[in-house]
Amino acid sequence: MSKISTSCGTIAILVTLTAPASISLADGANGHAHRASAETSSTPHASINAGKAGTADSSARTINISMNDNYYEPESVSVKAGETIRFVVQNNGDFVHEFNVGTSAMHTSHQSEMMMMVQHGVLRPNSINMEAAEAMQASMGHGMHDEPNSILLEPGQRGEVIWTFPASSDVEIEFACNVPGHYESGMLGHFSIN
Repeated sequence: MSKISTSCGTIAILVTLTAPASISLADGANGHAHRASAETSSTPHASINAGKAGTADSSARTINISMNDNYYEPESVSVKAGETIRFVVQNNGDFVHEFNVGTSAMHTSHQSEMMMMVQHGVLRPNSINMEAAEAMQASMGHGMHDEPNSILLEPGQRGEVIWTFPASSDVEIEFACNVPGHYESGMLGHFSIN
């Protein structure tokens, strides 16, 4: 047997053995069905430094965001300080993905919550288990939530986030998918605030 076929065989075995674990992490969607709301900094994911929830009548423009498997189109967005944007987000991937506006620290904080959703069976590779979310909510007081800076979508779904950016341009804000493994694999984009 040649070195190449042995290496390919080893890789095939490793992929077969690790695929279920990596799928459950990479696609462990986040059990929360986010919708934009009028609430601002009273929610754990919204932050005054990253902006606040906007309203449809105050939005200056609409930006379409396509979520694909571990990347966004576009990968960067220019906004004006204080501008309110209506993001229309479409999940064109095969897995559950999230569009979440925040700072790097906010995303880091949110990722442990997302992992908990995977561990409790709320998030599956390509779906959100609403029954598991309700059970988690009943037993832990946490399972599904409605945050103005984020939306979690199953494949083929579309949703909106209406967000007002901070008046100051000194805060680095990004949009990211916090489904376990997705942020780490590069599923994030950056806002340029002018």
